[in-house]
Amino acid sequence: MMKGIVRLGLILAIFAAAACVALAVVYSVTSEKIDAQAALQLQDSLKGLFPDAETFEDITASMTSPDPNIKFDAAYSVKKAGTVIGAAVKARGPSYGGDASVLVGIKADKTLSGARILDTKDTPGLGANAVNPSYFVDKSAKKTFPGQFTGKALSDPFEVKKDVVAITASTITSKALTKLVKTAGDAAAAWLDTALAASGGLAAGAQAAGTASGTPTIAKPAGGK
Repeated sequence: MMKGIVRLGLILAIFAAAACVALAVVYSVTSEKIDAQAALQLQDSLKGLFPDAETFEDITASMTSPDPNIKFDAAYSVKKAGTVIGAAVKARGPSYGGDASVLVGIKADKTLSGARILDTKDTPGLGANAVNPSYFVDKSAKKTFPGQFTGKALSDPFEVKKDVVAITASTITSKALTKLVKTAGDAAAAWLDTALAASGGLAAGAQAAGTASGTPTIAKPAGGK
């Protein structure tokens, strides 16, 4: 009887070990694919915010969130012809269903080049409409929730139901995402002030120049990972 129990225990232990190994292999393969997909999404979002950009230089180490509940996962200096024309920040913070992630672009004139909702766990059909390309908070202009931030000045109040149109029945989500956009935008603007002052300001004609040829690249800082 005892031998049978021991034998059964050993068999179960072997199966459990094999299952753990199999799960580890699956996780390793899928995590690489997920990371690669996320990198492509980020690249596409950056190019969407700054179509004229030639390079995106990693400046994450130079960007600090003023809000302990909001984390900056990445930040980029946006350059064209060697001149800084803006900055982009990927921010993550609490929303209704858990953490949400946004990418915010700021131009040298302190207006938003746009905002992208990269991830949200909010309720489908409600807060999740923030990432629905066919859900418009302004139907006449066909503007999505993140689309309303394009061209918006950082000096605006950024108050939901005032200068920011809320997602229907999703005030908490709307306020959380707006806070992420504003916090990331303010931090990017502060960085731009320092960067442009150090370089003598924006080069004449840099903003008015035509679209650059070639594909923009994300450049890592020297010594970076």
